[in-house]
Amino acid sequence: MHVRIEMTYKTPKRTETHFTSDEMRAGQALLIAEDLEKTGRAKTITFIDRSERTWNTKELKQYMKGIETEPHNIIIYFDGGFDHDTKRSGLGCAIYYDQSGKSFRLRKNAQVDQLHSNNEAEYAALHFALKELELLGVHHLPVTVIGDSQVVINQLDGEWPCLEEELSNWADRIERKMKEMGIQPEYAVVSRKSNREADRLATQALQDIDITSTSEVN
Repeated sequence: MHVRIEMTYKTPKRTETHFTSDEMRAGQALLIAEDLEKTGRAKTITFIDRSERTWNTKELKQYMKGIETEPHNIIIYFDGGFDHDTKRSGLGCAIYYDQSGKSFRLRKNAQVDQLHSNNEAEYAALHFALKELELLGVHHLPVTVIGDSQVVINQLDGEWPCLEEELSNWADRIERKMKEMGIQPEYAVVSRKSNREADRLATQALQDIDITSTSEVN
C-alpha cells in the first residue's frame, strides 16, 4: 500500500504549521513517522492512502502486520500474442510479490484458441494474470499492472475510449474481477524490451511450451 504523511509540526515556541509528504510505501512512511515523533515536535501524524482513507500509526502498523504473511507489494507483467496463421493466442504473466519477509516471482503461460486479434490476446493475458492472483489469495490490495500494450493500459486507465465490442467486453470482465477482489490497480505502459519476460512467456505458449513456476528472488 502507498500512503502520504500529513503532519502538524509545532516549534518550541508553539508556532504550528502543516506538512504533506510525497506518496511512498506504507512501511517507509512508518519509519519516517517514527523518526519524526522522536523530535517531539510532531503534534499529529496521519497517513492517507490512495482511496483517501485515513490511518493513525497504530492502525497502519496493525494493517502491515496483518498482510505480512499474505502476498503484497504486487507487480503484474502481462503480454499476449496472436498468430494470424493458426488463430492461436499465447498468454503470459510474471507476478512479483512479497510474503513473510521474502520476495517471490510467479511465471505462468497458457495457449488459447478462442480469440481474434492481438489486442484481444493482450486483454486475455491480463485477465489470466488476475486469475493467478486470485489463486494466491490476493484481495483488497493495490496492484501495479505493467504491459507494453498501449491499447489495453490506456483503455483500462480511462485515457482512450474502448469502441470495439470484443475489447469492451474484456475490459468489463477485468474491471468486474478487480472489483470482486478489491484490487486497486495502478497502470503503467512500458516498452516491449522492458516487458520481455511476459513477452517470452506468451511466445513460449504459442510454441507449445508450458511454463508454471514460483521462485524466490533477491
